[in-house]
Amino acid sequence: MTSAIDRSQPVEPITDLLANGVGYGGVDRVLRTVRKYLGMDVAFIAHFRESDRVFEHVDTDGPAPIEPGQALPLEVGYCAKVVRGELPQLIPDTSRVPAAMAIPETTAIPIGSHLSVPIVLDSGEVYGTLCCFGHEADLTLGEREIRMLQAFAEVLGTRISEMEQAEKTQLRRADQVRNAMAAGAPRIVYQPVYRLRTGEVAGVECLSRFDVEPQQPPDQWFAMAHEVGLGDELELRAIEKSLVALDRLPRNFFLGINASPGLICSGKLPPVLEGVDLRRILLEITEHAIVDDYESLKSALQPLRDKGLRLAIDDAGAGYASMRHIVNLHPDMIKLDISLTRNIDTDHSRRSLAKALITFARDIGSIISAEGVETAGELEMLRSLGVDKAQGFYLSRPVPFEEALRVQPVDVHLAVTA
Repeated sequence: MTSAIDRSQPVEPITDLLANGVGYGGVDRVLRTVRKYLGMDVAFIAHFRESDRVFEHVDTDGPAPIEPGQALPLEVGYCAKVVRGELPQLIPDTSRVPAAMAIPETTAIPIGSHLSVPIVLDSGEVYGTLCCFGHEADLTLGEREIRMLQAFAEVLGTRISEMEQAEKTQLRRADQVRNAMAAGAPRIVYQPVYRLRTGEVAGVECLSRFDVEPQQPPDQWFAMAHEVGLGDELELRAIEKSLVALDRLPRNFFLGINASPGLICSGKLPPVLEGVDLRRILLEITEHAIVDDYESLKSALQPLRDKGLRLAIDDAGAGYASMRHIVNLHPDMIKLDISLTRNIDTDHSRRSLAKALITFARDIGSIISAEGVETAGELEMLRSLGVDKAQGFYLSRPVPFEEALRVQPVDVHLAVTA
């Protein structure tokens, strides 16, 4: 290669990398920067396996003798020999190194200059090598260049270690979710929802409980399941187990089930609801994240709503996402979040926001239900504000199905004075 390459100043992407690390998706970009900085024709990362090495990243300006994903035996080429110390990490001129000239690829490719350093994981295991070579000799290559390559390899080793640990964590979590389902999870409990005008039970919301390790709240189980690609499966399991109760509930009770926008848009929900009297189903949107494509969500919901399914939006008053759901989906029910219900009888700000949401609900033809009612004062204030329905520990905790069948109406007036 030409000796006119100016390596007097490190280029910005390399210094950024060494200062801040690099995501695996940015390896190709930095690999190209390193190659050009060194004036090499080909740069690559080779991952050592039991008997071969696979080229995970390859950068070149033209045709290359290797391709990403290609695998070669470990003994072919330079990589393993550099790691074992049979070849130096820095070879400015391969013609001056007999061991390099004995490698067939040196003349076949050809390889005139070569730099290779091991990538070592945090565990001390050699992951593979970071290599560059030029078709011609380059006597300007020296210790500065090999130290830069070693620094890059060190950053890569740390990043790959982090990714492998993250992958192990994902696999462990996936096993936990699968084991939980194999053990019968989730267990379904039922929380009665009361009409505040009469004190009668209007229906029940089905809630999931997990009696397995690790001990964590249900929302964390569902979040973990979605993180490892099992979210839809776990949600459908909960819905299927909930629907079993429908035929045994009084005909005037609704059954509240929960589903995320992702599950709804997946097309997996309608087969589970086939043959179900959807007029008795209240589907509650559970996802807190912002939905980017409301048209797809509405399209997926419409055939179900046409058959009588009612839609509820949770967590009203708790954040921006729930308000976007309300504006875009025109739900049949808006559920006040527990953060708004709590102390509503003594907190003017909460009361003012609840009033605004109640007025808004009336304007769009929705009813209002309150979650998390825990005191008589909260119940009376919600009733006086015109809230239609309520649930919470003050009225009834979530209970097993047989107990839910025996739940009696409450006298909302006596509840306040009790």
